[in-house]
Amino acid sequence: MNTNKYYILFLICALSFIKLDAQNDEINDNKVEDIYYTIKGSVKESDTKEPIRNVNIQVNGGKYTSTDREGDFRIEARIGDELMVSHKDFQTVYHTIDSGDRIAIEVQPNYSPVQTKKYKRNNSFNSLIDSAKFYRKKSAEKSVQFITESIKNSTSVKQNAEAFETLADIYMHWKQYDLAITNYRISLNNYNSNDVKLKLAEAYMKNKNFQESLTVYNSLNKSNLSNYQTVELYEGLGDVNRSIKDYNAAIDAYKTSLNIARQSFITPKITDLNSKLAQTYGESGSKGEAKIYFKNSLDLASQENKTRAIKEKITVADFNNSNADYEEEIQLRKEAIPQIQDIETDSIIENESDFTIQKQNYKIGNAYYLQKDYSNAISYLEKSIEEADKREDLDVEKDGKRKLFEVYENAGDFEKAKKAFDDYTETLDALYAKKDQEIIHAKRFAKKLSDNENRIILLKKDRELSESKFEATVERNKRQKITIYSLIGGLLLLLLIAYLMYKYIKQQKTANNLLALKSLRSQMNPHFIFNALNSVNSFIATNDERTANKYLSDFSKLMRAVLENSEEDFIPLQKEIELLELYTKLEHFRFQDKFDYNITVDDTINVDDFQIPPMLLQPYIENAVWHGLRYKKEKGILDISIVKKEKEEIAITIVDNGIGREKSRALKTENQQKQKSKGMGNIKKRVSILNEMYKDKVDVFIDDFQSEGDIGTKVVVTLKRD
Repeated sequence: MNTNKYYILFLICALSFIKLDAQNDEINDNKVEDIYYTIKGSVKESDTKEPIRNVNIQVNGGKYTSTDREGDFRIEARIGDELMVSHKDFQTVYHTIDSGDRIAIEVQPNYSPVQTKKYKRNNSFNSLIDSAKFYRKKSAEKSVQFITESIKNSTSVKQNAEAFETLADIYMHWKQYDLAITNYRISLNNYNSNDVKLKLAEAYMKNKNFQESLTVYNSLNKSNLSNYQTVELYEGLGDVNRSIKDYNAAIDAYKTSLNIARQSFITPKITDLNSKLAQTYGESGSKGEAKIYFKNSLDLASQENKTRAIKEKITVADFNNSNADYEEEIQLRKEAIPQIQDIETDSIIENESDFTIQKQNYKIGNAYYLQKDYSNAISYLEKSIEEADKREDLDVEKDGKRKLFEVYENAGDFEKAKKAFDDYTETLDALYAKKDQEIIHAKRFAKKLSDNENRIILLKKDRELSESKFEATVERNKRQKITIYSLIGGLLLLLLIAYLMYKYIKQQKTANNLLALKSLRSQMNPHFIFNALNSVNSFIATNDERTANKYLSDFSKLMRAVLENSEEDFIPLQKEIELLELYTKLEHFRFQDKFDYNITVDDTINVDDFQIPPMLLQPYIENAVWHGLRYKKEKGILDISIVKKEKEEIAITIVDNGIGREKSRALKTENQQKQKSKGMGNIKKRVSILNEMYKDKVDVFIDDFQSEGDIGTKVVVTLKRD
């Protein structure tokens, strides 16, 4: 059953991105005025229909381009923007963008009156391309069908290039980046375009072909780019370098892009670049610089539109969370919630969006939980669960119930924690059932896209081959692809099964180790308590009630501290030192005439940097006192020292000049010799398990202290910093 669940979750991660991105874009469709379209058009003479080259095309806001030798142009613009079309041979034309469709501007030279009109809608190539764009975000299958028909109606290599560019745009939207790369390259083979090169570089980056992406970006001739294209170029270089963690190069590229955007008054890019600079500085560890740029991006986003402002607030809130600045995070998310509610009065925000109300309430609750403010954490988590249930968002509902279980558990309300855990498992089962259906749909969708891509490629080949040869090629290619896909699918399935088995075995091993550690710790406590109570008993036996009371008081403090730490694999070294001082004080109180002791800590050691298994050192001190110093004729010495060994390593040395291990064994009775020291045995097992889990963090070495007389014992515990 566990293996099936891992398999489902793996496929969810691989396939659900398709649906996620589509639904996010549908949200943005409700804010059409905020979306930039690539507007394509042409400028021609009204009488002769001859194209006019070198016409100046400018958008209010600074974007600029010019027509090519065929009179065509493309420019980034929003719905409602105004195009200014100017040339020395005709009067300036102003045209308002009211859709993402192609436009045709017809002019009369010599400053004659100007006419502006759209291409007529029919079954021509341009009409089919427009239809493909219209359905791009709604139905990939319909959109690809229109592309297929447009290729059949294509009459030039330039139209072929546009068709394959549009097809690549569709695949980019649905996150099929490998298919997008193929079609952008086909488009460039038909017609060279800087816009398509920029898109190809972005597709390479998103497909994690980073070197290829950098190559395409660097191959662009910057002198031939418009201001907007130059901004996109340097932004893209920043994105690639940030992806490969070359933060200095990314920051330089983003700053160059930002300067150009400011000079050209490209406001949305200014906001985005400030945000990206902030995120890059944050990832590189420059938190101060990150805060400065995030402040800029927040101020700029608030001047754009509600959706952009909310998106930036949530980005900054996520940054604050990663830096444990929970108060700022909570404040930003609380400000965002009423703004999200305001947006929802005009449009629907899908559950997959990053800024749903249920997700913000969940993250606020999580931030309060990390601050140990359990009351507020519970309140916001319950709001998140209620909102998620109302919106049928099982993912957030599941996470909220799991976090609520953790909060109740840490707050000590185990009855409510159990109920929350039961609710979580019930939601988890429902989520698995839902994801099963989504996986089936995603598989069908991916197959349809693959089939459509094959059909389009075959259409391109149809222009080069005869009908009979074309049909033979289709059949052969189909068989080959089925064989290859079957082999690849089988191999991937085997790899997935092997990976899941490895992960399962590893988890089982970890669980067994944790169980063993818990068992050993449970044995340590009664062993330690038994030995300590023996000392109390000896005082009571000698009618030394006052001494017994004082000893018992100190012992209770020690016992409380030991029990508090008993569930931890590691505790701060400072706590262990305090336990040692208290324990050694008690033992010295019992055997004042047998030994004196010293505990020294090297001043150069920052004890807060080190962690140590609890009760690791106590058994060695106990052995030194009870089996070494106790039997010494003259007064002995117990020396405990902590010194720095290397930069990341310290040595804890416990030395006594008692009778030594050999003499101690000789003094044992026959029954005692048959029994092994439970404390020492448990320590060895614990060290072995902890080293296996935490990569040789602790090392213990035991030897004689000196070679003559009472040779004593020397224990050296080496501890590495995390």
